[in-house]
Amino acid sequence: MSHGQKFLAVSNLSKFFGPVEALSGVSFELEPGEVLGVVGQRGSGKSTLFRLLGGAYLPSGGEIVFEGRRFGSRAAWQARKWGIEAVYQNPPLANNLTVLQNIFLGRELCYFEPLKWWPKEGEMAAIARAFFDDFDMPPEIINDSPANLSNEQRQLAAIAHALCCPCKLLLLDDTLAALSFQRQQKLLNRVRELAAQNVAVIISSDDLKHIFAVTNRILVLYQGRQVALRETQKTTAREVVEWIVGSNRQEQVTPVIWAFESYYAAQQQAEELQRAQQVLQQSLKEQDSLNRQLIERLRKQLQSLDRLNLALQEANRRLMTEREAERKALARELHDQVIQDLLSYTYQLEDLESEAKQQEQQAELAAIRNGIRQVVSGLRQVCSDLRPPTIDSHGLSAAIRSLVHQWSQQTGIKVELDLDPELGRLPEPIELSMFRIVQEGLSNVRKHAIGATLVKLSLHRSPTASLVMEMADNGPGIETPIDLAELSEKKHFGLVGISERVSLLGGTMQIEAPPGGGVRVQIEIPSPYPTVVV
Repeated sequence: MSHGQKFLAVSNLSKFFGPVEALSGVSFELEPGEVLGVVGQRGSGKSTLFRLLGGAYLPSGGEIVFEGRRFGSRAAWQARKWGIEAVYQNPPLANNLTVLQNIFLGRELCYFEPLKWWPKEGEMAAIARAFFDDFDMPPEIINDSPANLSNEQRQLAAIAHALCCPCKLLLLDDTLAALSFQRQQKLLNRVRELAAQNVAVIISSDDLKHIFAVTNRILVLYQGRQVALRETQKTTAREVVEWIVGSNRQEQVTPVIWAFESYYAAQQQAEELQRAQQVLQQSLKEQDSLNRQLIERLRKQLQSLDRLNLALQEANRRLMTEREAERKALARELHDQVIQDLLSYTYQLEDLESEAKQQEQQAELAAIRNGIRQVVSGLRQVCSDLRPPTIDSHGLSAAIRSLVHQWSQQTGIKVELDLDPELGRLPEPIELSMFRIVQEGLSNVRKHAIGATLVKLSLHRSPTASLVMEMADNGPGIETPIDLAELSEKKHFGLVGISERVSLLGGTMQIEAPPGGGVRVQIEIPSPYPTVVV
């Protein structure tokens, strides 16, 4: 590579599949030992870019220049010859060959003598075994058929194929996703080692922690176009997510960041549980057969209980959904038929009243008409209880304000309401469930908080976009420790119903009895906001 010549130069790269533009206007340069991260939503053009750089696709426009040489019509052959290795998503392996033969396919290590050659099988096997051993895989896997491998093992075989011989540029197209948490860390360490050896790496991952851990720069694609190219140390996860989703609106950005962080933590916890299970299994091997049978029996019973619990939760969800649908249908029927019919009768009575000649008849008709109007008013309140029209038209915040106003007027208890102005609209099941939770909480205060004069109600989004609700009253309080089964016996059905709804939403609930009196209910529901898959 001559002085001033770029190691890798990509200029205005584009790719069309018929009339569909998969990639357009991508330009960047790369130096030896540099690690470039590529991020974007599904369909943003990431895999297309990797296949263009690896020679699997020919560009529709622009050019790729590697060490001063342009990719031509034989791009795939040129890429391998020049030292570019690519590991794509769902790598193809030849099932008629062993794993070892797949790893060294097309790059076998051989002894050469005049007019003959033969493979160095022992040397190749040693290299492959060392690779799998480094990734905590049984070395004997090299003798298996790829058809017998898991997705993770197939991905590692493809990575071994790329790394079995020295390369100058390594392309990793979302290869981390198929690996366990511990093996992801090992591959990231391998990327750092390669960069230290002056090997350039281009890597994509849906987990921004991976990208920020190893890259020097980050390239962001959005709908097939390059929207940002920044130094990793000079940007933040929030900025990258804003470019990924094409928006800086909080309700779109925060759930994505929350999903990244939650997924990373959950994956690490799952790995720790898996290791603990492996230790337990090893311990069981040293015990007698009776203990193993007991443990297995307990495991099956727990699995059965888990399945039963999941089935019950799903049945409860369906029951609540059907109940809300029935309430909605009944409210519409009452409003559109019964209430409208009663209103038409009031108009007829009003006409008869105007035609009546005797004052006594007019008074009787007026009394009947007023009575019907009171019935209509009561039916409208029933409709509102069945399905508050405000929640369909204006959302959860407006429905809660209306409910609190009516409840306060009916009970004479003051309500201090604190609603997050950034709450926004939520999926219909979430809005209905949260409304019913507030409704049942207020009903519980009216029935059991005798003498209460104040209720404090707040609903906010947490920094991780979950919903946090708190309701506290200044009534006489509740006995501690709090037992939901005991509350059910004492007909505190409001708190029991709230607990059931919170459980079905996957949330948590705490009931406290502060020293000064009253009851405080705290609820947190995992983020109900739509997430963006990247």
